[in-house]
Amino acid sequence: MREEFLYYIWENRLIDKDLKTAEGEAVDVVATGYRNTDSGPDFLEAKIQIGDKLWAGHVELHVKSSDWKRHGHQNDKAYKNVILHVVYENDLQVNDIPTLELKGHFDETLFAQYQKLISSKNWIPCEKSIAKVPVFTRLSWLDRMTVERLESKSEIVTKILEANQFDWEDALYKLLMRYFGLKVNNEAFEYLANILPFKTLLKHADNLVQVEAMLMGCAGFLEADFTEEYPMLLKREFAVMRAKFNLLTMPAERWKFMRMRPSNFPTIRLAQMAQLIHKNGCLLSKIKAAKDTDEVKALFDVEASEYWKTHYRFEFPAESRPKHLGDATADVLMINAVAPLLFCYGKLHKDESVCETALQFLEDTDAEDNTIIRHFASYGLKAENAMQSQALLHLINIYCKRKRCLECRIGAVLLR
Repeated sequence: MREEFLYYIWENRLIDKDLKTAEGEAVDVVATGYRNTDSGPDFLEAKIQIGDKLWAGHVELHVKSSDWKRHGHQNDKAYKNVILHVVYENDLQVNDIPTLELKGHFDETLFAQYQKLISSKNWIPCEKSIAKVPVFTRLSWLDRMTVERLESKSEIVTKILEANQFDWEDALYKLLMRYFGLKVNNEAFEYLANILPFKTLLKHADNLVQVEAMLMGCAGFLEADFTEEYPMLLKREFAVMRAKFNLLTMPAERWKFMRMRPSNFPTIRLAQMAQLIHKNGCLLSKIKAAKDTDEVKALFDVEASEYWKTHYRFEFPAESRPKHLGDATADVLMINAVAPLLFCYGKLHKDESVCETALQFLEDTDAEDNTIIRHFASYGLKAENAMQSQALLHLINIYCKRKRCLECRIGAVLLR
């Protein structure tokens, strides 16, 4: 027997109604209480009728009643208001707290089914039966997963804000920089964003050459000796900016170019970021004013400067081709930067409409296409948009991989 299974049957009232304490008094569960995920008793503010008295307080659950002493609860003041000790097996009387033994008072085939789920070696425990779950149940649970994922990401945004005196524009800049680098260069982009503040770039946002010079220079790409006019111009401009703002540089070796499409090279991405800052300045205010995803994506519709039409790296000419920020990258930025930041903004400012906008932006963005999303689709759970693909990523990482089937609405339905 597992404690988490006892939590499940207690919370969902999957126990007999004709119950008695170990002392022989009738038990009526008026309210199970709410699950406590912090330290202290397992369920708080329960209401239990024991005999002819109605008790209000906390409930503690254990596999064996002797676990009470084994866990040291008898010395913990937090457990003084426990009104009922619920156990699977009553092997030891604990002080004067009424004890309720559940063994034999619930359908134990549920536990066998649960054991089968969590011992599964499949990709996810319920992969063979997930399609049997009613569509409404699946969709409502995915909605919950989306919110949980955004709440998790908003914690990351909050940490950025706490470190930058709650500068929201700077927080958006840092998030955008991280996801401009995709997975290969995200750490390098994140480091660059930390040594080159957005406020510094904003002071010269009206001058594209100076913005690009600061980004390329701090990234370490302007340390070489050049023969072409444009990189030499950037190098001269960066020398002025470095002296003016006491700018730091990072080793160019930190950037990765191998096994990447040339259009995703960090030099191209930085040139596009320069255009984004030059075109929009304070981007967050424009995103908040946008009516829909099309208006937001229009803000990301930028092209690297003229030099990059014939280059992917400095001093290496290539076939002429415009270097637009593609729709796929705009979707990545919408999913991983724009929506989480808006959701966090709405939460911290207690503005539900902004949170709803973040969710709407995800719903209006195409679903991600990766191995996990395709795998779910093969088992009947197809993501129709980014809101659902984000939900599926959260589901597998936070619930499926950790075998938290009892806390999953889909798992709960299958168990019953």
